[in-house]
Amino acid sequence: MRPVPAGPYPGTVTFPVVGMVGGGQLARMTHEAGIPLGVRFKLLSDTAQDSAAQVVGDVVVGDHRDLETLRSFARGCDVITFDHEHVPTGHLRALEADGVPVRPGPDALVHAQDKGVMRERLDALGVPCPRHRIVRDPADVAAFAAEGAVGGGSAGSAGFPVVLKTVRGGYDGKGVWLVRDEAEAAVPFRAGVPVLAEEKVEFVRELAANVVRSPHGQAVAYPVVESIQVDGVCDTVIAPAPGLPAERAVRAQELALRIAEELDVVGHLAVELFETGDGRVLVNELAMRPHNSGHWTQDGAVTSQFANHVRAVLDLPLGDPRPRARWTVMANVLGGDYPDMYTAYLHCMARDPQLKIHMYGKDVKPGRKVGHVNTYGDDLADVRERAAHAAGYLRGTIQE
Repeated sequence: MRPVPAGPYPGTVTFPVVGMVGGGQLARMTHEAGIPLGVRFKLLSDTAQDSAAQVVGDVVVGDHRDLETLRSFARGCDVITFDHEHVPTGHLRALEADGVPVRPGPDALVHAQDKGVMRERLDALGVPCPRHRIVRDPADVAAFAAEGAVGGGSAGSAGFPVVLKTVRGGYDGKGVWLVRDEAEAAVPFRAGVPVLAEEKVEFVRELAANVVRSPHGQAVAYPVVESIQVDGVCDTVIAPAPGLPAERAVRAQELALRIAEELDVVGHLAVELFETGDGRVLVNELAMRPHNSGHWTQDGAVTSQFANHVRAVLDLPLGDPRPRARWTVMANVLGGDYPDMYTAYLHCMARDPQLKIHMYGKDVKPGRKVGHVNTYGDDLADVRERAAHAAGYLRGTIQE
């Protein structure tokens, strides 16, 4: 039986306020997912023109790197969460000391902020990863490559090429280099930040395991997806990953759930994976926020990654992550030489009435993510073709 509140029934019902740091498309879509729940959003955005700032009613324009700005923003918020991982760890600790719930917390989020910290912790947990270590200079990179040539590596090619990553700040292929010799290895060090060297993994394809975990420990796992990258940027996601053996899919889900628990992640966690030719899965990256590899869930899952992230940070019961259709395909819409995408809707909607278009309100620039499309159905080839056609037509690379 529902408990009856003591005293007179309140005249107003106050729903929680979620403070979202970052005004990008992830914040925009998370806000959208919170609307049916009656959840109010407060946004800290770099500019008033950012994707989420266009649709959220309560927007503070300010710098997330400034502690006093963060403290002022947090007043009146019941919880703070993020659409990016770039808030300084010390600032997040200060908010917690002020009594503000931060989810995910700084002790968890640092593993998505700092690739060196992430690799060290995953090693301690025995999580399978590419061979790696922090390198000091180009000569050290050459020594790292030579170590692989002698030892044979764990899943990659011996010697060069080597993957170099700045430990902080990289995304969508930025801050990542594939270097073929010691001379090329000089470029990443010019930024003056620590550099992580990793073996180049000879993978069959890239996968992603998306999970959501709440403060009281409830967790759900979405189907493992295949993520297809073009020039370091996610182009297409197929849910579930075609041809992935059930045992391997479960192993990837269990790995993601274990990482979420061990790192005490609250909210959405995306674990990007390499699938190797011998059937192993290796952890490539972690993201502790809604993620591009989970955009398909908006239309293809019972409860989207965005809705479950909102539920998690508020410690509400999590929703059903199961797929609605046999196949769902997400294709990113990148900016090209055809800026007037709105007129392209007529063709795309008429050609495919089941098509779901999600645009971010961004100015169209070549190569910039400005939206995505979702398609679904029982025939994978048909679903893939519909998604590719819509994304290509909106970009202007397909004319009919």
